[in-house]
Formats: sequence, C-alpha cells, structure tokens
Amino acid sequence: MNADPRVMEFMPKLLDSAESDALVERIERHFDERGFGPMAVELNESGAFVGFVGLYVPQFEASFMPAVEIGWRLAAEHWGNGLATEAARETLRFGFEKVGLESVVSFTVPANVRSRSVMERIGMTFEGVFEHPHLPEGDPLRRHVLYRLTREGWKT
Repeated sequence: MNADPRVMEFMPKLLDSAESDALVERIERHFDERGFGPMAVELNESGAFVGFVGLYVPQFEASFMPAVEIGWRLAAEHWGNGLATEAARETLRFGFEKVGLESVVSFTVPANVRSRSVMERIGMTFEGVFEHPHLPEGDPLRRHVLYRLTREGWKT
C-alpha cells in the first residue's frame, strides 16, 4: 500500500519495505506513549487488510499545534466504499469519548479531494491553510488545508 503511487499521490514519496516497517514501529511507539494511534482496518467479512485509520500527535511546529490529528490511508482497491468514513467516525467516537479529546484536526494538500470529502462527511470544518514545515519551500505538496472538529461540534 505504501508503495502504490495512487495511495501515496499526496505524500512526499513512496515507501519501501524498510520504510514501511519503520512507520509501523513509530505507530507502535506512539501507542505505547499515548495510548492511541493509527489502527489497522480490516473487512468484517474476510478480515482482509484495508489500511489504517487513527489518531496521531503530529511532530512539527505550526500555529494550530499542539493538536491531535485524525488520518487514514487505505489501499486503492477499497476506495469509494465508505470504509474511511466509517472507520473515521468510530475513531472520533473513541477520541472524544475514551481519550477525552476536546478537538481533532486533519490536514492534506488542497488537491486531495477524496480525503477532504471524508473530512467533511465526518463533520470537520475547513479552518484555513498552512505551509507544512517538513516539506521544503517550493515543494508542490507544502501547502496544506486544515480542518477541525470539536467535541461540541461532534455531539451535534
């Protein structure tokens, strides 16, 4: 999945096996430190791996930090079936009810219409734009849109 150009279109680069393994290790450390993180998504019927959805504390400075991000990455063959939206809604429930978060953010590049649509379907509101500090000036992926959902907004 991390080596699929369709899935990684709006990410800085494709990941090889070693980089994917390192990502899993970072996710596991995040769980150990925070008690939450991106979780594997599987199909109920077959148990087939679909991707991941979860909460994560971004590791960069920005005007909206500190914050907890909700994010997702699903294999392309599972797009368009509502799985990201369904898993994100349950992730928000977990974040607000169990973790006790007051708000959750999500961000992507402006052209990532699929992810922005998920953000809007789960009730997030566009908050503005920012330059992602982990990407160099001039990088076409540097400009990001920011969405937010508060606990109060989630309840309504």
